[in-house]
This record gives sequence, C-alpha cells and structure tokens, in this order.
Amino acid sequence: MYDKYSMVADDFINDEEIKATLKYAEENKHNEKLIREIIEEAKLLKGLDHRKASVLLHCDIPELNAEIFALAGKIKKDFYGDRIVMFAPLYLSNYCVNGCVYCPYHAKNKHIARKKLSQEEIVREVTALQDMGHKRLAIETGEDPLNCPIEYVLESIRTIYSIKHKNGAIRRVNVNIAATTVENYRKLKEAGIGTYILFQETYHKESYLKLHPTGPKHDYNYHTEAMDRAMEGGIDDVGCGVLFGLELYRYEFAGLLMHAEHLEAVHGVGPHTISVPRVKHADDIDPDSFDNGIDDETFLKIIACIRVAVPYTGMIISTRENKSVREKALRYGISQISGGSKTSVGGYVEPEDEDENSAQFDVSDNRPLDEVVKWLMELGYVPSFCTACYREGRTGDRFMALCKSGQIQNCCLPNALMTLKEYLMDYASPETREIGDKLISQQLMEIPNEKTRSIAARHLAEIEGGERDFRF
Repeated sequence: MYDKYSMVADDFINDEEIKATLKYAEENKHNEKLIREIIEEAKLLKGLDHRKASVLLHCDIPELNAEIFALAGKIKKDFYGDRIVMFAPLYLSNYCVNGCVYCPYHAKNKHIARKKLSQEEIVREVTALQDMGHKRLAIETGEDPLNCPIEYVLESIRTIYSIKHKNGAIRRVNVNIAATTVENYRKLKEAGIGTYILFQETYHKESYLKLHPTGPKHDYNYHTEAMDRAMEGGIDDVGCGVLFGLELYRYEFAGLLMHAEHLEAVHGVGPHTISVPRVKHADDIDPDSFDNGIDDETFLKIIACIRVAVPYTGMIISTRENKSVREKALRYGISQISGGSKTSVGGYVEPEDEDENSAQFDVSDNRPLDEVVKWLMELGYVPSFCTACYREGRTGDRFMALCKSGQIQNCCLPNALMTLKEYLMDYASPETREIGDKLISQQLMEIPNEKTRSIAARHLAEIEGGERDFRF
C-alpha cells in the first residue's frame, strides 16, 4: 500500500501507485479541462503531486504543452532570477565492487584504468580547480570498502577545505558517494559537507535488481532509504536524481516526485537538488544497448514538468549534455551547471591517454570554465559561485522557508554578483571580464532592497580593491 509517511522504500515508492498514476495520466492526456486546472494550480507556486504532474508530462496537446513550458520558465525566473550556480565534479577514486551494468566502474571491467588519488594528488587537483575559479565541488567515488572507506573520504574533505591557493578556496564540498549508515552520515555532516547526493538510477525495483546484479548496491531498499538515514544523521540538504534511459521515463518521473513527497512528509523538507542525467557512452558502455533512451524534446519536457512540480528545488545538469541542450534546459528549470569538468580520476592536472581511461562517462561539453561563464553572461545569466547559504546555516527547512517567502532574493542576487566579481578579478579573460562588469552594473539595480543594494555596491568596490569573501 502506498504510504508517503512510511520509512520502507516499497511503501513510499509504491509500484502499484506508480502504475495507477501512469494509467490515470494516459487516460487524461487529452483532458483539456483537467490539464488547464492543473496548470492553474501550478501557478500558485505550491508545487504539484506526482499524479497531477504526470498528467502534464503525458499531455500531448501542443498549445497546452507550450503553456507548460512557459510556466516552467516563469517559475524558474521567479525563484532563481538570472542566477546559475557553478560547480565542478572531483573524482577521487574509481575502484568499485558493484556490478552496475550501465557504469564502466563495474567490478568485471578489467581494462578500465583503476585509480585513487593520494592526499598530495588531491592538493594538486584542487589547486588546478581553484586556478580555474571554482569554489564549489562535488566529490565522486566508486563503492569499495577497502580502497575507498569512509575514513578516506573524510580525510579528503579535510584536505580540500584546507587548500588556500592565491585567492582561491573551495567553500563548499558536496558529496556523491554510495549509500551508507547513519553513523557515517553523521561523520560527513561533522566534516562540513554541503549537499549529500545519491542518484536512484531507477525507481523500478525489478529493473533495479537486474541493473545491479552484484555488490552492495544490489539492495534496492537500503539504497532507496539512504536519504532518510542521511537526514537522521543530520544532513538536511540532500540531492536526488535518476539516470534517464534505464527504464521508462514516465515511471521514473513519478517515482522521483514520490521520493520528494516522502522526504517533505517525513522530514519537513524535500530534496535540495534534483539531477537529470541521461545514459551516455563510456568505456565498456554503449548507451544504445538500453531500450529506454529519450530524445531532446522529451528530456526538456521532463525538466519543465519537474520545475513546475517542485518549484523550490534546485535542478542540476552536467557536462553529459552538449552546449545546445544545456542552453535550452536553462530556460525551463536548470539552476546549476558544471563547467570545465573532467570525469576521470586526476584529470584536471594530467589529461589521460586513450589506453588509460578512468572516466565514468564521456563529456559532451568540453569548454573551459571561462568560456562557459562568458557564454552564460552573453545569454543574460549571472554565473554564481556563491556558497553563502551553506556557510550561514541557511540549509534544509531554513533555506526552504526563506525561499518560499521570497526573502532569499535579498541574499542570492547580491551574493551571486559579488562572487562573480571575484571570478572576474582573479580568473577571467579580458573579454569575459568586460562582459561581466557590464552585467554586474545592470543586475545591481535589480536588487529589490535599497539598503542591500548599497551594501553590495560597496562590497563590489572593495573586491575591486583586493578584498574577498563578502556574503549576505
């Protein structure tokens, strides 16, 4: 029986409920009256449950789909303005004991180059990332209790935070590691992590068990209940996601929203972020071998419907996607993107030869960070390197309360402009800096509170004079 308050995965991600939802959505995909009612409800900015959102996803009436996309774009603008948060992944290790059939890290892959960074190598990688201008990292590892125990992850986090190079510093470390225990989540919280990220891969239990035939990740319930353990361990910012292409996308969409509803119901706060990766080519992995790939138009519809359903949740798109897709996705819901990314272990310092590939997937957007920043600004966006909410304790339900009230706007835009100014001063090319300075002057006038605007202007001048790290 479906129960979003249950702590058992089979109850809050209930197969019968998802199938009933998909049946209902299919039956109503031409129900113009119902679809318009759901769109009007979404305009109240309270979000939609998985069943109503699924009706919008199924809708194939062109003029109503246009309204859904337009509403998604408006919601994105209302909550996030023109800000796009920047980050980079840092792969610490690709040793893994699991048998995931869609990932080149799987234990049976004998020709991928297995690597694990030493603390000295982490210093070099993070220094390279700081020299690019990054302030926010997402660390990634395979699952291997011997080669990559929690103690190694914790030591690596301490190392990352300790590195101060010129004007560079990593101010927020998000963590994407395998499902673990409440005790280990407490240790991660004490280490000062930002968001704990864990992709479900697929919510379809039967498919999940086939796709994860061996290793600890085979345990569907333990994996799916990880976010509850993380929150019990004190981590109130968690990030969800599925790997689109493994299972039917409409099933995954409903499951993803049900997971968000469960976290909101039990813990009072839903996911801080939702990621939307698609299966991509990698060593030993052919994406065409999976039967559920989705085209770009469908992918963008999914993004738009997620944005409408969970307006307060950040949405992430990585360099798995190319420039064209990322540009379109930014219009309809994406609020965070990676830039200048390497998905190999040690790839920021030394590019790999073809015969020593350690990457998790092929990168489709290979542009350096400065080019991505310039591109975003030319599109009218404000690239943000802000980590203020995390450092000021505005996480979990405290962040959501500010977001829902609209008060967060008086923090986010000035913080974004000040961190962008730091980037322009310390790392940008002359052309990028010229574009950025004009953008900052324009956006400064968009700060609604006059006092906040005045303080931000003063701090921007102080950054120009050499000072760093101001935040609201």
